[in-house]
Amino acid sequence: MPSERPLVDAAGSAVEIVEVGPRDGLQNERTLVSTAAKIAYIEALVAAGARRIEATSFVHPKRVPQMADAEEVMAGVPRGDGVRYIGLVVNERGLDRALAAGVDEVNVVVVATETFSQRNQGMSVLEGVRSFGVISARARSAGLRVTATVGASFGCPFEGEVDPAAVGALVRSCASAGADEIALADTIGVGVPGDVARLVSEVRAVTDLPLRFHFHNTRNTGYANALTAVALGASALDSSTGGIGGCPFAPAATGNIATEDLAYALRRSGIATGLDLAALVSAATLIGGELGIVLPALLGRAGDFPAGLSPERRL
Repeated sequence: MPSERPLVDAAGSAVEIVEVGPRDGLQNERTLVSTAAKIAYIEALVAAGARRIEATSFVHPKRVPQMADAEEVMAGVPRGDGVRYIGLVVNERGLDRALAAGVDEVNVVVVATETFSQRNQGMSVLEGVRSFGVISARARSAGLRVTATVGASFGCPFEGEVDPAAVGALVRSCASAGADEIALADTIGVGVPGDVARLVSEVRAVTDLPLRFHFHNTRNTGYANALTAVALGASALDSSTGGIGGCPFAPAATGNIATEDLAYALRRSGIATGLDLAALVSAATLIGGELGIVLPALLGRAGDFPAGLSPERRL
């Protein structure tokens, strides 16, 4: 059997995949998924090797009805075995709930443009930065890791192009305010590899914090962007099993890149993820059945390659 030669000049031989299906994957779906089904989905993800999972968001249920059972989900997820659960929060009330629910990390979104910040969070960009500082200080004092996600880093559905220098300035503010990790989000899936390179350059000029990326595949560039990000030193990538997802407050923001398709591309590029592809497909099938949709992901349809790949060759 021919060897799988690295196709990407990555900074390391492994990259962390943050599974966001239970949160970002489900939040835009019209079919409300039961708490029991969400927990079963998370259990399947853990069985597939996911060790960092964005399990839910602590937002007002009227804004995102799919996340109304955040506390119940967190009460039922499997603990131990190195699994860390992330909760998305947008204000101090959400942080209070996340702390009480026992999350291991919090993800706080700060949006790069004024219009989208008002639509998404009801505050200005400056207010978002100030809120991040308060949330970050409280979360870190409680022993939680804090990610600052810069939403609409690659483009805004309302204002169009986003200046990379503005993203860099926002990252500098979040780093100074206590972020442990920076995530750059292509919320509406407009970025291309050149954009990834420009943003990495801007961010690395202001901080050396771990860099994570959140790509949507709206215009079929998400996987190219992900491989580019890894080649440029990204430590983590967000994805959702089945490729489900989107943003309720961004028009035409379709699904995330699919975890199983991403893990396949990385493995064929010689980059380890610690994930079992067959088990990921099973998890995707489970949640696809709950939603009653045809999943955007392709690995479940095409199958792995080579078809008889032995477990020891699954990086």
